[in-house]
Order: sequence, then structure tokens, then C-alpha cells
Amino acid sequence: MSEAIDQTPPPNPQLDWAAEPLPTDPYAVALEDINMADARYFQTNRQFEFFKRLREEDPVHLNSHPFTGDFWSITKFEDILYVDKHWEEFSSAHGIGLGPHINYELRPEDLDVDMFIAMDPPKHDEQRATVTGVVAPANLAKLEPVIRQRVCDILDNLPVGETFDWVDRVSIELTTQMLATLFDFPFEERRKLTRWSDVATSGPETGIVESEEQRREELIECLMYFTNLWNERINKAPSNDLISMLAHGEATKNMQPMEFLGNLMLLIVGGNDTTRNSISGGVIALNENPAEYDKLRANPQLVPNMVSEIIRWQTPLPYMRRTANKDFELRGKTIKAGDQVLMWYISGNRDDEVIERPDEFIIDRKNARHHLSFGFGIHRCMGNRLAEMQLRIVWEEILNRFHKVEVVGEPERLLSSFVRGITKLPVQVHPK
Repeated sequence: MSEAIDQTPPPNPQLDWAAEPLPTDPYAVALEDINMADARYFQTNRQFEFFKRLREEDPVHLNSHPFTGDFWSITKFEDILYVDKHWEEFSSAHGIGLGPHINYELRPEDLDVDMFIAMDPPKHDEQRATVTGVVAPANLAKLEPVIRQRVCDILDNLPVGETFDWVDRVSIELTTQMLATLFDFPFEERRKLTRWSDVATSGPETGIVESEEQRREELIECLMYFTNLWNERINKAPSNDLISMLAHGEATKNMQPMEFLGNLMLLIVGGNDTTRNSISGGVIALNENPAEYDKLRANPQLVPNMVSEIIRWQTPLPYMRRTANKDFELRGKTIKAGDQVLMWYISGNRDDEVIERPDEFIIDRKNARHHLSFGFGIHRCMGNRLAEMQLRIVWEEILNRFHKVEVVGEPERLLSSFVRGITKLPVQVHPK
């Protein structure tokens, strides 16, 4: 972990998303002009109607961009499932996003980092196995009372009758506390984790950082902070936190600095964005569907099933990228070896050939866990049970205290096609 790090910022070609107006009617533009990598679709929450047209007319859709080259958008559930399950044909080893100038993925080329989600077996399997113990059933059982106490503390301190930001007071606070526990990170500095998560997946156009240079500097700061924690843990007996597991794991103890940073980014973002944005997304969904909120109040036993429906409905990470290892025929289109392939989970989760009434939010939906939000195959989200548990506890305790969490203003959404983020959500809570 002592290798020198080149901190010279790379060239930064500018990308102006507003150069062309965003289409408003998906059927009034040429099919080839629909490019779902444009983050404005997601910031304005207009992505679903455009994905619907792609599923109907061009489910294997080719786009091109000067910074990314050609890429295929896969929009049907079963096609996504096939690509996700067949790593031998569709590799993760060349990156999981389109690149820093499109959506600020977890593997920015300018930092040249690596992480196990962007690896193929056997290295992927070895590194993933090192940290999966933190979300093993026995450890989740130990974490549940800790999570419940923290949820209770957060909810009990909300200002009843006043408008506040649910994202900051609840969604961020709970997930950041959980991350601090998993890393055994200094609790009083836990908001650093939130900041690094945001910086890892955002670029200058989002307003989160002002430049690529600032983004790079902050991620190097993250690496330096965790390197100090690593050096502390490597000199102690192994313990049940993620840094100790990485420091003592046979497959990870000799990681180079950028590989360590890559895995940190993966674990921080994976532990933050899915749960954080699903907590906020669930509040929005229930407010938009008051009959479902009534159904929930009448039958709180529906909470576990509703959690799966929230995760489908929100789809916190809209896509993952793969790279074709060989020529492949899909729905009459030839994907060439080396082509980028985007699995649009957010579109597959609205595919009416697999999911009945997919555009409706139904908390007692049958087979609600059959969604794509966690991925499938070897890269299926390792923290999926922890995310579900946190959401379940949140809603159990909300129902114990409040008649309603009422949305009282428009949500603000992140300018990103990689993270479907809710940045602000004004609410009021009404006690039972």
C-alpha cells in the first residue's frame, strides 16, 4: 500500500448535455436519436416513456457518442437476464459504466482504479469472497437490533409538524451510520462516507464537484484516509469489519492503492446508494399511490413484500455495462466482440412481458422479489439482504409512529444515468 500515486489531473474534455434540447415526446423523434445515457432523462424523471418505446420498437438499441464510442442498450427483462448471467460472453473486466464524461461511473479512467465488480472469475470470486462474511446471515442477525435502535433514534428526533428534508435527515443518516458500522469507521466523521459516495459517481455538471481535478483530489483523500485505517487493522487481529477483512484476506491483502480505492468505492456506493435512494423512493411511491398507503396502514404485515416492490420501482442503479467477448446475435442484431453492452435494469423492471402491470406500484404484488435491481449471476449485489432488512425496519418503525410521511414539495433528482438519486425530498410527518 506504499506505491506512489500520480496526482496529475488528466485532460478534461467538456461535455455539454444541454447542447441539444431533450425530447419530450418519445414518439416524435427518430429512434436513433433516443440516447438513454443522457442524464437529463433521469433528472426530469422522464426515462420510462422512452424506454417503453425502445422495448416496443428496438429492444437492442445502438447509440454512439464521441467520448464513449458505440454502445448497445438492452431493454428487455429476459435479454438483460441472459447478459448478466453469462460472464463468459459478456465481461465486466473492461468497466461497468460508460465512462467519467457520460455518467461518472465507479471506475473513472482518469484514476485507473479496479474493483471486484469490474473483474471476471477467478479474481472476482476470490476478492468478493473475502468480504461477503460481513453480510452473512449470522452477522445480519447481530446487526438487526443495532439498525432498529438507530432507526428509532432518527425517527424519534424528526420535527413533527415542520417541513424538513427526508433525504438528509433519514435516508442519508441511516445509511451512513450503517456504512460506518460495516467499516468500523470513526462514527463522528461518518458524513465523509456520504460525500465520497456522491463524488465517486458524479461529475462537474451535477454541481457536486466543480471540476474533474477536485473530484480526483477528494477520491485520493478517501484513499489516504482508508489507508491509515488499513495500516491500523493490519497490525491487529482480524475482526469482522470490511477494512480488516480486506487487510487480512489472502486475495486482497496485497492490493495496489488504486485497486484498494476501487473496492472502497464499490463498497461505499453499493452500501449507500441502493438503500438511501430506495428509502426516499418508497416515500414518493406511497404518496403518489395513496390507496397503497391505506393498504399498508391496514396491513403492516405487507412491509417485507412492499420493500421488494420499492426496490423494483426505484431501481437505484439504472444500468450496468458489460463488454462482449465474442460476436453475439440478439434479436436480429449482431453485437461485435469488444462492443459495450448496457443492461438497463430500470427498463427491464418495467417490461410487461415479465412483470404484470409494471408501471403500477403494488405493495402486495405477487413474486415481488423477481426484479433486476440487484442484478443476477456472479455480480448479484452481495448486500441485497442487508438493504432489504434496513428498508423493512424503516417502514416497520414509521408505521409504529406516523400516520403518514407526507411529501410537501417536488423531489429534486440527481443528474445521472448511473445512479437514480433523489437529492432532496421536502416532507412533513404526521403522528398516529
